[in-house]
This record gives sequence, C-alpha cells and structure tokens, in this order.
Amino acid sequence: MKAAIVGAGGFAGRELRALLARHPSLEDAYPMRGRAGLPALEGEIGPFDPTRFGEAEVVFLCVPPGCAAPLARQALEAGARVVDLSPDLRPGWERSAEGREAADPELCAAAVYGLTEHAREALPHTRLVSNPGCYPTAILLALKPLLEAGLVATGPIIADCKSGISGAGATPSPRTHYAEVHENCRAYAVGTHRHRGEIHAAAGREGILFVPHLLPCFRGILATLYLTPREGVNASHARELLAEAYADEAFIELTAQPPDLRRVQGTNRCAISVQEAQGHLVLVSVIDNLQKGAAGQALQNANLMLGLDEGLGLA
Repeated sequence: MKAAIVGAGGFAGRELRALLARHPSLEDAYPMRGRAGLPALEGEIGPFDPTRFGEAEVVFLCVPPGCAAPLARQALEAGARVVDLSPDLRPGWERSAEGREAADPELCAAAVYGLTEHAREALPHTRLVSNPGCYPTAILLALKPLLEAGLVATGPIIADCKSGISGAGATPSPRTHYAEVHENCRAYAVGTHRHRGEIHAAAGREGILFVPHLLPCFRGILATLYLTPREGVNASHARELLAEAYADEAFIELTAQPPDLRRVQGTNRCAISVQEAQGHLVLVSVIDNLQKGAAGQALQNANLMLGLDEGLGLA
C-alpha cells in the first residue's frame, strides 16, 4: 500500500518517513513539500502534487496550522484516508484565534480524535483522523482513565509540561536559536498555547492549568500533573486503575518511579508513574514528541485504519 506525506521535509514528516522505511506493508511512495512554490529541501522530496492523493491509501498531512482542511477535503474526495498531524481538525482548536479563522466544522465533526489507546474502536471505521498534539497526548494518556473513572476531585489540575526544541517545529526563530536554548529553560505561551483548548475539550473538563516549557534537548516531553483525588482515593488506587486500563497496550508502560525522557526517546512508548504527595496525586508522563506525540501515533492510527497490526513500523 502507498502513502503520501504532505510536508515531508519538516520534523514530523522526516520522522514519519523514517518509520515508513521499515514498514512491511506501507510504502513512502509520495513524499512532497507542504505547498506549491517551496524550495526543495531534499532531493527525494517531490513538489507539492495533490493529484497523487488518489494513488495513495493514506495521506499524512504534516502542514502548519490553518493549511490542512482544504488538503484533507481533496484527499478524501480522491478516495484516500487522511491522518492530519496539524491542529486544524482537533477538538477545541477553534477556541484559539488561529482556529477560529481556519476551522472547518464539517470536517471537525467527521474526524476521529486519534488518541489511539482511547479511539481504537472507531479507527477501523473512519477515513479521517485528527492526530492529537504532543502535549495533549502526554497529558491525556495519564489523566483520561482517572477522569473517566471519577477518581479526581473538583478543583484545578496543574499540567506542568516540558518539551524538547523539536516541538517548536523546523522553522527557525529567535526563541529556538541554539544560543537561546543551550543550558537554558523557559516557560512560554502561558495561558495562550494552542493546545490548551484541545486539552480541555479532549479531557471533557475545564480547569486544567497547562504551562509549557522549552528544554535544551532535541526531543521528548515530560508532563508532571498535580491533582487532588476524590476522598478515599490514593496513589495505589490510581496505579491499579491505570494498570487495568492499559493492561493490553503495547505502547503504554507504568513505572514505579517517575520516568525520564531517555526511557522513551526514539520510541512510540508513553511511560507513566503515580506518586502521592501531601494528599495530592503526582502523575509523571513522558513521550517522544516526534513519535508518540506526532509521527509514531499517526502511523499507529493509520495501521488501524488500514486493518493492519498497529505496531507495524513502530517496533
């Protein structure tokens, strides 16, 4: 089967190409630039050519915010399945200024939100997946089972998150310059980050205080979540619930101690721990932002859409 990657020269596109290179059933047949007129970045990446969409079983959209909806329509009309790695079709994105300008309500309603471990039943039956953002993936995989089981008390949940520099994308900026990042760490987009609406919408709960930080490393996300459990609930209850929820999940790992980035870098895994501190629960969730937070989860979703083993290309 053939895949087309729109935006194959960006960080997520390149990661996806590397994964497809070892996929036994899905070929990286049509890697192309994100739009017409962009200069070639690598010799093997072709020009933007939507006429190829009809020759692909699946089209991956690795494009900037605000660009994906018309491309998704073209690919769907050509008969392809679509996995959109941009924020355009994610729940809650329309709450941001960018999202309000680019939202496509019809496609947003049709898209399956591809947090794979929580969307597996729907994925084989859809032709359109909205791939979750990297920060929401790390947060929701740890938090969602506890919320759904009613183990979390009312009140704020703090999501203190840190990402490697690749999370800012391949386009250079003063904030991501080596001299600004090296031996440095900073908070950014406090209260305004585009993932904020997605986190609230996908969690089904407001009051999640999300603050991202930039780490002086290339890849990885570490999310530390602070929450108050419902009366009578402790860390053991939370661990047991997560162990049951993810018992059969190949890419979720529960750890006794807080995991670090090295545990998951270069993999599609999410490692989660639960500790107790002064009557609160502290969850630590780590992923590779380019894999489980982008290309890896996109391929996991595409595998299930195509009726394949979800781990193909990701072992």
